Amino acid sequence: MPTIALVDDDRNILTSVSIALEAEGYRIMTYTDGASALDGFKTSPPDLAILDIKMPRMDGMETLRRLRQKSDIPVIFLTSKDEEIDELFGLKMGADDFIRKPFSQRLLVERVKAVLRRASPKDVTAPKEIDAKVLERGLLRMDPERHTCTWKNEPVTLTVTEFLILQALASRPGVVKSRNALMDAAYDDQVYVDDRTIDSHIKRLRKKFKATDDDFDMIETLYGVGYRFKEM
Repeated sequence: MPTIALVDDDRNILTSVSIALEAEGYRIMTYTDGASALDGFKTSPPDLAILDIKMPRMDGMETLRRLRQKSDIPVIFLTSKDEEIDELFGLKMGADDFIRKPFSQRLLVERVKAVLRRASPKDVTAPKEIDAKVLERGLLRMDPERHTCTWKNEPVTLTVTEFLILQALASRPGVVKSRNALMDAAYDDQVYVDDRTIDSHIKRLRKKFKATDDDFDMIETLYGVGYRFKEM
């Protein structure tokens, strides 16, 4: 079973969440701050990290920023209900999901399962075998099995959510995808996200590709409608 890193300075949360996830068969590593978590990830990288935003020594935002410099593992943030600005900022930085405190253990378990399902390579023996094939659109190349993406043969590191959104757009160039369609492509049915979440992911996608190619303009916005990948 996957290994999950739980990073929170509240020991009650560490204990209760660990019990809930271990009951589902997951292996749990716990840390009380971001600095110790990043040190631990060097020798024992997890399959998914759950980060509290407000922690001593190094908060969740800084932990995510440093983590994204070297890794694209899925990250779920724990946030209080009055931290909407932090939530949007976290999405721009590459978080995959948010859970607002207080939360039920069942909700957290379902969110973890949903993010891990999105992150896992597709089964090439499954009926959706075609989805696992390498996608090439002009200068873009995406390999779902290896979770790799290149533009002009230069690697572009994407989170699971960013990869799925881009894959949905690039699979049908010229076709407009509504925000709801992109939500369906990137998120599990049990996960609720709003329009701003998709917009934040799109902005981050553009930023990442422009860092490789300043002339990148393949993701077009149709205001009030959605987004599309430009036809070559």
